[in-house]
Amino acid sequence: MPNVAKHLRAGGYRTAIFGKWHLGEGKQHEPTGFDEWAVVPGQGDYWDPMFIHPEGEWRHEGYATDIITDMSMDFIDRCGEEPFFLMCHHKAPHRNFQPHPRYDHLWTDEDLPLPETFNDTYENRAAAAEAAKMRVKSDMTYDDLGLVQPEGPASKVGELLTDYWHQRKIPELAPGESITVIDQKTGENYTFDDPQSFAEFKYQRYMKRYLRTIQGIDDNVGRLLDHLDKSGKVENTIVIYTSDQGFFLGEHGWFDKRFMYEESLQMPFLIRYPAAIKPGSVSSDIACNVDFAPTFLDYAGLPIPSYMQGISMRPVVEGNTPEDWDQLAYHRYWMHNDEIHHAYAHYGVRDPRYKLIYWYNDDLGQFGAHPNDAPPEWELFDCEKDPHELTNLAADPSYADVFRDMLAKMDRKMAEIGDVPEHDTAKVLAGL
Repeated sequence: MPNVAKHLRAGGYRTAIFGKWHLGEGKQHEPTGFDEWAVVPGQGDYWDPMFIHPEGEWRHEGYATDIITDMSMDFIDRCGEEPFFLMCHHKAPHRNFQPHPRYDHLWTDEDLPLPETFNDTYENRAAAAEAAKMRVKSDMTYDDLGLVQPEGPASKVGELLTDYWHQRKIPELAPGESITVIDQKTGENYTFDDPQSFAEFKYQRYMKRYLRTIQGIDDNVGRLLDHLDKSGKVENTIVIYTSDQGFFLGEHGWFDKRFMYEESLQMPFLIRYPAAIKPGSVSSDIACNVDFAPTFLDYAGLPIPSYMQGISMRPVVEGNTPEDWDQLAYHRYWMHNDEIHHAYAHYGVRDPRYKLIYWYNDDLGQFGAHPNDAPPEWELFDCEKDPHELTNLAADPSYADVFRDMLAKMDRKMAEIGDVPEHDTAKVLAGL
């Protein structure tokens, strides 16, 4: 299959990818279009990770974030004066977070404030919000928080995950119950008899392990930038830092991702190119990850093939956004036997102010008899007035015109990218 690396290599660039690949396993799924590559199987391991190389598989001693950075710097050195395209894909901070011990001292003496929506009750939303099993209070595992997993029945020590036979969830305390948990590293015991205090303890453990893990990424991004400075290539190198999705960090009481709500939908995208991009500039324009590849080719002076769905972001990041730039993001999550997270299938669009989501809730029966089987539902949010997305306006008559406008945008975007809708627009409009 064609990809952006193949186009860049044909255009004279040396190409490489090191780290996370996660596009299937086996010979038929190995990276193509790269002069050099070494990728981790699946999500990869934090410690002494296995890497798949063109020559075979073997483990590298050390911490994954450091190893991936070392591979990347070595590649830059060996490129000499040749132009290069490097994808430095960190395994971190994918769960379960495992920070390097050099960061154990961080945030030991301070707690983080709870998100405003940590104790969300999911009222005035689609059924999917309440049904999701991504709650800090009740769905985290002992391994998520670096706690010793006890032995015993589910009624005492937590539900056994179906897809991860060795992991149990930490149960949510009921009033009158108590629980003692043990730190994996220190052996320290923590006893709780208050449900809210126990939930907040989980949140603090979760966030501190996360922050310590991403400190390793921060430091290694710094190492890579310093290396570019020393190589003399920094002025003629475009550096982009991004991710594959956002993440819930306690907002709405959730961890993980999948949903189209703001914290999960929004992705970081930072770009540095002093020759053309004003340092410190910020754009509020909307772009999508399908715009990345055309942007790379545009800056490389190469033609953008017709099969690519996105549009080059070059004028946007240089502060020259065209008047006809499509200020619309599209999102779709296909349910795939998600017995762990119970995340319902949905798609939708987000413009600068509003968000429309259609929960088509396909194949709910795969979960078995869980209590929130739901018919298809619509959600409409005014993200300016309701930034936390707490009130669904889909049935509000005063927002009917907004609903129609967003539905038209959704239909246009789905037709543009070739996605197949599950909704019937005529029936939806007739019901407004």
